[in-house]
Amino acid sequence: MRILLVEDDAVLADGIRAGLTLAGLTVDAVARCADADAALADTRFDAVVLDLMLPDGSGLDVLAAMRARQDATPVLLLTALDETADRVRGLDCGADDYLGKPFDLDELAARLRALSRRSGGRAEPLLRHGGLALDPSSLAASLDDVPVPLSRREFAVLSMLMERPGVIRARSELEERLYGWQEEVESNTVEVYVHNLRAKLGRGLIETVRGVGYRLRAP
Repeated sequence: MRILLVEDDAVLADGIRAGLTLAGLTVDAVARCADADAALADTRFDAVVLDLMLPDGSGLDVLAAMRARQDATPVLLLTALDETADRVRGLDCGADDYLGKPFDLDELAARLRALSRRSGGRAEPLLRHGGLALDPSSLAASLDDVPVPLSRREFAVLSMLMERPGVIRARSELEERLYGWQEEVESNTVEVYVHNLRAKLGRGLIETVRGVGYRLRAP
């Protein structure tokens, strides 16, 4: 998952980014409403973690603008525990979930995984494709019930392919999932991860559609 974090407290933002990165997510962070609007116009995110109190306005303004332009990206609000009115107003404005400060990073990651499941129309927490299973909560993979060790980015590539089996994913889509703004992308990065996945899971699993991208073969 690629997450946009909108939070003006630099220490808190760094902590959230570090924690979510350990949970296998890619996180881009901004501190202002204007920067959030620009980021959402330029980049596709799987979810937004949105603080309400920002230097140039309210996070609710960012949320309202998203929904007005039919942007259905899941939004999780960060709120003060005692601000019930803000939580109600946020949910009524189109937020999908909220979390009161202070909060546990494991819970934040779990809530974001739940939002991803719901937005993708999945009920089961595991991703499955034939005998292959991925557990996003632990970054664990298995093939025919045998554990398969994957790096964080190998897991990210495979999970993106498994979210929509048979659908071709362009290399640029996969790169967007793997790398935030501050990370340098090497020219053959995706090819390397696909090569590693084929070595671990069998060459017949991932099909290259020449000039277009990659997709999973039917199990």
